[in-house]
Amino acid sequence: MTLYSKIIGTGSYLPEQRVTNQALTEQLAAKGIETSDEWISSRSGISARHYAAPEQNSSDLAVIAAQRALEMAQLQPNDIDLIIVASSTPDFFGSFPSTACIVQRKLGMTNTSAAVDVQAVCSGFVYAMASADSFIKSGMHKNVLVIGSEVFSRILNFEDRTTCVLFGDGAGAVVMSASEEPGVLACKLHADGRHSDILSVPGNVAGGAVAGSAFLYMDGQAVFKLAVTVLEKVAHEALDAAGMTSSQIDWLIPHQANIRIMNGTAKKLGLALDKMVVTVDQHGNTSAASIPLALDTAVRDGRVKKGDVVMMEGVGGGFTWGAVLARM
Repeated sequence: MTLYSKIIGTGSYLPEQRVTNQALTEQLAAKGIETSDEWISSRSGISARHYAAPEQNSSDLAVIAAQRALEMAQLQPNDIDLIIVASSTPDFFGSFPSTACIVQRKLGMTNTSAAVDVQAVCSGFVYAMASADSFIKSGMHKNVLVIGSEVFSRILNFEDRTTCVLFGDGAGAVVMSASEEPGVLACKLHADGRHSDILSVPGNVAGGAVAGSAFLYMDGQAVFKLAVTVLEKVAHEALDAAGMTSSQIDWLIPHQANIRIMNGTAKKLGLALDKMVVTVDQHGNTSAASIPLALDTAVRDGRVKKGDVVMMEGVGGGFTWGAVLARM
């Protein structure tokens, strides 16, 4: 019997605090930093984003998203035999113990299932899905909980209007299970470390203190230029691997970073814009959480249905990029 991996449940969570462009503009104005709703929305498509409460960590957001995905999948936490969490904002400075282990504990799991974090920034969720797909197809794991969770508001420099207006917090999750019918059809992953300096948090630990900056840095123009090029290419690579064409895609769910990049990708693939799931306007860029957040939104509002072919793709710091083509 040929084993496939299939998405059987989705879930997501956004923190309670919703911050509109106008509210953020007023906060920045109090610091003498000028921006506007029009400036933000025209450049990114973003109208609002959510920020986690001070007591909320990535694991807290992840657990709620995971519980919702498990409920849809009709599974209990101990039915999961592998947890993969994609995050650039883990619970602990130094990244250990892993956020996945903390999620396991908070879910009340006692089955000693494997748990691991994946770090590929905004591409993290597609990297995590591709990893889960391989584990399932190998027969090593049966039910994998894949989560993207971020509290990017913690690493934003609110003195830099070019970056602080773009990002938000949130979490999304899927349950992927072994299946006799095709689910994930193809995965393609890439990285090019020669561009590691265009999107980063360049600080490091030295003598117990942070040396350099602990805030996110982005060369927006360089990221934009690379993103529009690699997203089209990796989508075609995944389609070629599956023996399919872009006309067979029912829904495009790209990383929700910038509406201009997203629209450009859809057009290059020959897809109508109404075939693309867009949540960047309300969520901002939630990094590894953006694709599962958008997927869950579209599943729960009825757009994405069983049998639909979905192209999920992202780009992130590293520079990393990848795509997962799946039949729901």
